[in-house]
Amino acid sequence: MTSRDCQVDFYLLKTPGLDERRLACRLSLMAWERGHAVTVVTEDARQASDLNELMWETPGERFLPHELSNKDSDHAASVVITTIKDLGDAEVVINLCPQPLQEPSRFSRLLEIVPQAGPGLQASRDKFRFYRKHGIEPAAHDISK
Repeated sequence: MTSRDCQVDFYLLKTPGLDERRLACRLSLMAWERGHAVTVVTEDARQASDLNELMWETPGERFLPHELSNKDSDHAASVVITTIKDLGDAEVVINLCPQPLQEPSRFSRLLEIVPQAGPGLQASRDKFRFYRKHGIEPAAHDISK
């Protein structure tokens, strides 16, 4: 598989107050409902734990089968939350880290969430350039609610 085989999508948060982590929960649910295994990548264990707690309540009307990654787990859940240092090969990846994911060819699909402002916006621009430099033409999707 070459890096051209990885589909990269950027989700641009267009409305003030939209939360990256809540959108990650929604995207995870959508991918899981379509039968995909999802890995959500965070910078560190604290962020992974916080996202794990959020996934218990988001989305409110549904249950999203998820788990924190650990070395002893066989990943029975369809959605796995892990840190960037523990990320392996995966099908659908949602990147909540400020840096691009190296070797995107390890994934079938890579989702990036772009905040409306702040340092995350610049980091997203850098990630977009990184993927283009590596032969991937990312798609962009506006999210307004």
